[in-house]
Amino acid sequence: MNAQQEIKPYVIGLDLGGTNSVFGIVDSRGEIKATTSIKTQGYDNVENYVSASVEALQLIIDQVGGIDTIKAMGIGAPNGNYYNGTIEFAPNLSWGHDGVVPLADMFAEKLGIPVALTNDANAAAVGEMTYGVARGMKNFIMITLGTGVGSGIVVNGQLVYGSDGFAGELGHTIIRRENGRPCGCGRKGCLETYCSATGVARTAREFLSTSDEPSLLRDMKPSDITSLDVSLAANQGDKLALRVYEFTGEMLGEACADFAAFSSPEAFVFFGGLTKAGDLLMKPIQKSYDKRVLKIFQNKAKFLVSSLDGSSAAVLGASAIGWDL
Repeated sequence: MNAQQEIKPYVIGLDLGGTNSVFGIVDSRGEIKATTSIKTQGYDNVENYVSASVEALQLIIDQVGGIDTIKAMGIGAPNGNYYNGTIEFAPNLSWGHDGVVPLADMFAEKLGIPVALTNDANAAAVGEMTYGVARGMKNFIMITLGTGVGSGIVVNGQLVYGSDGFAGELGHTIIRRENGRPCGCGRKGCLETYCSATGVARTAREFLSTSDEPSLLRDMKPSDITSLDVSLAANQGDKLALRVYEFTGEMLGEACADFAAFSSPEAFVFFGGLTKAGDLLMKPIQKSYDKRVLKIFQNKAKFLVSSLDGSSAAVLGASAIGWDL
């Protein structure tokens, strides 16, 4: 640890999700010393979002001795551009889908510390590579299953950013060419529209509307159904809910079989709320992958679920980029 880090022993990590924004103050050993959160979508514009974030942050910054103990801040965000520190046309952010938001500069101005920003799934990948099940791996693909579907691609020990900072948008690869679901990005048939938490709920509603099959989900108003409801029903043996997970896992496995062809990963690591379904999702993924992957890649990649609880992977990963500032 250098003298600067001794004087300023902490960094802030922000996991900016489609639903919640989770902040953590992290020390150099990767221990999260304090956390807080706000609702991401509860603000009319980005200026109000940043103001609310700084107000929430101030409470935990005071807990660790004030802003003078904070070296920098790292942010993991949807459509985050590491090169520019911006969020650009993020389809799932009400205040960020119509243009370019210079979020890193906005936080830096408010807090008075350096701020870096990367894609949320890239942040999760860094956290998993440093502290989780991908520790020691140099080639893996992180797939985040939350409000949307994100991905962080690690090749030869380095995150793939591409020429413009946006490499790794696997959630917006097209999995259905005919009659594909409309996506917030403007395309149709994106993986995200089927394999995110919102995609699972959408599949359940479609299955309910196209069959008379008995289901616990019929007791609910269709618009109220969430992926958690589908998971709870499936765990009670509900056949329609089980079919939803079979359908979702089959699509994810098919997509992973395609992804293997360009980076030959040693593992696919899944992270996010949807992974709480466990084998209901993971077994169909593995089965579909084994059925479709090229022979030269068969029996090579592991399918793993993140070992880091909640948003820890993304918070830790986001904080990690702060140490480099």
